[in-house]
Amino acid sequence: MFRVSEILKATGGKLIKGDADGRVSGISTDSRTINEKEAFIAIKGEKFDGHDFIGQAIAKGAVAAIISRSQIGKLVSSPLKVALIEVSDTVRALGDLARYQRKKLNLPVVAVTGSNGKTTTKDMIAHILSDKYRVLKNSGTRNNHIGLPQTLLTLGRLHDIAVLELGTNHPGEIDYLAQIALANIGIITNIGPAHLEFLKDLKGVFREKTSLLAKLQSPAIAIINADDALLKKIAFNKSVRPAVFSFSLVTKGDFMAAHLFRHKERVEFTVNKKYKFTLKTAGYYNVYNALAAIAVGRIFGIGYAEIIRQLRSFDFPEGRFRFKEIKGINFIDDTYNANPLSLKSALETIEAMAVKGRKIFIMGDMLELGKASRFFHRSAGRYASSVCDVFIAVGRQSRYAAQEAKRAGLNKDVVFTCDSPFAAKHILLNTLSPTKDDIVLVKGSRMMSMEEVLKI
Repeated sequence: MFRVSEILKATGGKLIKGDADGRVSGISTDSRTINEKEAFIAIKGEKFDGHDFIGQAIAKGAVAAIISRSQIGKLVSSPLKVALIEVSDTVRALGDLARYQRKKLNLPVVAVTGSNGKTTTKDMIAHILSDKYRVLKNSGTRNNHIGLPQTLLTLGRLHDIAVLELGTNHPGEIDYLAQIALANIGIITNIGPAHLEFLKDLKGVFREKTSLLAKLQSPAIAIINADDALLKKIAFNKSVRPAVFSFSLVTKGDFMAAHLFRHKERVEFTVNKKYKFTLKTAGYYNVYNALAAIAVGRIFGIGYAEIIRQLRSFDFPEGRFRFKEIKGINFIDDTYNANPLSLKSALETIEAMAVKGRKIFIMGDMLELGKASRFFHRSAGRYASSVCDVFIAVGRQSRYAAQEAKRAGLNKDVVFTCDSPFAAKHILLNTLSPTKDDIVLVKGSRMMSMEEVLKI
């Protein structure tokens, strides 16, 4: 994939040992899975420092090591018979190499960001495009300063299109990832109160997410949610770069859904008053994700009939409002993550559902909300009190939701608080004894491990 000289060019690194004309077959950050003839880039993480595993990588066949300047003294006099490349920052070097690889290949890149729906939208786009093209996409949610470059470094001539998810929780991260991805099409799903601990407020989220648009490459097309209050001003500004296509359910847009019909485990809708679509989910908000994916499909010449077929067969990612019957209990697994916007959407969905028994809501903390955390948890509890028959709050912040649910009128006998998903599971199974007529919604931030509730 690279000559050593290309690594030096891409990273601005210095060759300490080895041959600049040498070749490496790929780049790896993991000494456990590295392949022969690859280059090992030593990254220092929260728990481990890759520099401690250079010997292990070489023993497995690595032919080059990219190392931090701060560690060079430990290695320059070593007997290692591989190319040693010194860089100022190995994480930055990983991004530099990914950008270099992306620029080598003249193919289109689609980038997806937003507060909610990024992974589902990315996966929908890739599923639609795979009907006609060979598509590379992030695996799971590898959407940060490590995962996105790792994905791009696998981009090759066997691919026709790359579809990438860009995530953030600190200012400047989308701009950094956008400079690596150099996308031609940028999608912003929505702007919501996520990662406010670092992005401060909705205006901060808006600035962070929309920074993607300034880095789009020709033909520079943006696909924007026209129903979003903050994005609306971009969606209808046709006079500036990039070119904009809009999608919507309420506001008139280029790709507009109507005649929305919700079943227990599917949603039906029409696009532009003509084309009828079906999704295998009860979460109506996924129609927005589908509209963005439909827009990309049409841009790349996929016919409506093919897009309809592809979306009908699309399986939603794990933990995204998926119905599961586990040992006679009907769960809605929405455990992947939570912020105020996604939680509100989940509650709206079960509010519209006809359920013979009880609607039981098990809520884990929504994290990274900063000073606004108590406000958003209380708001969630207030809304939950009007939707749910039983409320189990998991975590310190969710206790405020439980307090507000009781204050708003939910009987104290059906409101529970606990500190872990394991305790919530105990309450569910031993106190509530759900029947086949009940529905149990489980949701919380990723770090809360709410999926443990479903392991029964």
